[in-house]
Amino acid sequence: MNIDEERVVFVTADGVPTGETGNKLASHHANTRLHLAFSCYVFRRSDNAFLITRRALSKKVWPGVWTNSVCGHPAPGEPIEDAVRRRADYELGLPKLFDVRCVLPRYTYKSPEFDGVIEHEFCPVFTAVVDDEPAPNPEEVDSFRWVSWAQYVELLGRDDSNMSYWAKDQFQQLKEVDPFVTMPT
Repeated sequence: MNIDEERVVFVTADGVPTGETGNKLASHHANTRLHLAFSCYVFRRSDNAFLITRRALSKKVWPGVWTNSVCGHPAPGEPIEDAVRRRADYELGLPKLFDVRCVLPRYTYKSPEFDGVIEHEFCPVFTAVVDDEPAPNPEEVDSFRWVSWAQYVELLGRDDSNMSYWAKDQFQQLKEVDPFVTMPT
């Protein structure tokens, strides 16, 4: 699907679809309505390294920032786990995700304004495991790195790390849930 045709699903504060959808790009502005999204943390099975990505510089929202592995929006009627898999394949060239698991089913956030855009998302957070190396789509991902969880925690704490708002915000809740509660920090 062409980015100009992608749609977001508007939801209530409880994440229930309202029945309304909007064009993805046109729906992101200074007064963005709450809509359905997802965020996924991908780990490499062989060594439990965590994949962080740098958003492409051409992205309308938050270009060039480092963030967790993959984020996106389910299409109208699309099961959210299917959307996680679709975006991992499209953005990261990772068609085989294993052990996809929702770890924060009710995560919601509203970002500060960034270049005239505020993110406002009901955004369940997932984890997944891969065996393959990413082959990122350059329209979505500028670069990537595998890091230990301890390195990621250090990056989140640095003022100069250029980490996304949602990655920092999610961490406050992630550190309280399995498997993150047992990750070395």
